[in-house]
Amino acid sequence: MTIIPEPESLTTASGHFNLNENTIIYSDLKNKELSEYLKSIIFSYTNFKLLIQEISQAPHTDNSISIEINDLNEQLGNEGYILEITPQHITLSAYKPAGIFYCIQTIRQLLPIKTETLQNNEYENSKINCLKIEDYPRFSWRGFMLDEARHFHGKQVVKTLLDLMAMLKMNVFHWHLSDDQGFRIEIKEYPNFTKIGSKREESQVVSGFRKKMNGIPHSGFYSQEDIKEIIIYASARFITVIPEVDIPGHSRAILASYPNLGCRGHPLKVSTHWGIHRDILCVGKEITFKIIQEVLDEIISLFPSNIIHIGGDEVPKSRWKECPDCQLRIKNEGLKNEKGLKAYFISRVINYLKSKGQRVIAWNDILHENLERDIIIQYWILKKKKVINHLKKGGEVIMSNFKYTYLDHSYSFTPLKLAYEFEPIPKELEQQYHKHVLGLEALMWGEYTPNTKRLGWQTFPRLIAFSEVGWTSKNKKNYKSFLNRLKQFLKMLDTIGINYAKLSEVNPSFIKRFFGVFSLLKYISID
Repeated sequence: MTIIPEPESLTTASGHFNLNENTIIYSDLKNKELSEYLKSIIFSYTNFKLLIQEISQAPHTDNSISIEINDLNEQLGNEGYILEITPQHITLSAYKPAGIFYCIQTIRQLLPIKTETLQNNEYENSKINCLKIEDYPRFSWRGFMLDEARHFHGKQVVKTLLDLMAMLKMNVFHWHLSDDQGFRIEIKEYPNFTKIGSKREESQVVSGFRKKMNGIPHSGFYSQEDIKEIIIYASARFITVIPEVDIPGHSRAILASYPNLGCRGHPLKVSTHWGIHRDILCVGKEITFKIIQEVLDEIISLFPSNIIHIGGDEVPKSRWKECPDCQLRIKNEGLKNEKGLKAYFISRVINYLKSKGQRVIAWNDILHENLERDIIIQYWILKKKKVINHLKKGGEVIMSNFKYTYLDHSYSFTPLKLAYEFEPIPKELEQQYHKHVLGLEALMWGEYTPNTKRLGWQTFPRLIAFSEVGWTSKNKKNYKSFLNRLKQFLKMLDTIGINYAKLSEVNPSFIKRFFGVFSLLKYISID
């Protein structure tokens, strides 16, 4: 069977179920939306317009599909499911609706792909092999991050990515909406964030071994109505949307919008080049906290996840060292130095968000000895011992190890095989702390993805590999098996029209991999 991610348990049987236009879907009223969703999926593959009936209205008949949610499946967890296919019936059962949704994704992969090309009224039987699957995920957090601060792609691209995440049983969309090169979310109280902060004059591009500017203006942002629409779309696919506003560093677009939030107060432009910028938020001024808190208030009102990502990475401190306001803050708060000032800023923002009922995520750059354990840390590079200590204190961590999970890396540096072999649980972490590793995220940083064609090529097929890393038990993973199943899955991407890297490109030779490391010079942590 060509199912991705690999199920926990799959038993095949002889025979097959003949799906045809007379097949009936039986479901409770409470599962009506899932029934309609299954109906739409089957129609998109076969053109069969199946009838939906209530289970209570009639007993199961032959040539039927039933959807059942009951407490007997509690051992499968909130996202697990059982799929049983016999010659007479298909049964989808789960403990919670999310399990049924993921069961439908499995059925989707069992349908013959060739039938997607059928024309109206061109019906044929679709045979599905008999089997029984009992399945549930290894990790509760199976995420994908899209950086639209660097390059804005828009609603339709995001919706397409959410659809693909759903197919892959991924459940967290981390949305990087602000950085030095753009601020992408409407804040009604402070319109300059989009009037000024969402636009830049040009973008840095690579030409051979040189970097240059392309002279092409770039802009775009999401209105609050856009945000609400996308959240509803994601929720229907059991995907949680987590917004990120990166502070106090990576804030050049914020400072271009409101220069008084910087240490110098000088007018700035939204950055046109990538990398780490010295101009960051001034922690010495109270106006900084006032505006940031009001921005966060609007974001909280939009996103029902009750989780906010505040970044916290790559914070150069040269401006703070020369800023009288920041130096006065260090003195008045009894801080040792500028590192203490960063900890003060992060703690104050965290405490504010907690007072609003929010959990906070930040990159592992923020870790310090006095950090409360209820902060979710996202690990990307360095300071691994501090991450381990956070886990041992009961703190939770999302693993996004730089070497494996950065989708913007070339395939020379992160080939498909290396991505598939990623293990989110640190090998030095004792068994009793494994539960504190929530899972993983694959990160699509946007510096060099100016269009959807490049975005697709960088993301796929590596995101498909990460879906299996997040869902499938470690002892059931097998790269050779994955490659065989991937070939079939890529045919589905062909029918959707997704650009992806061909298998001949995703595992380069040793020589290409050796030189791939030179593409990483821009990634240097300064903390």
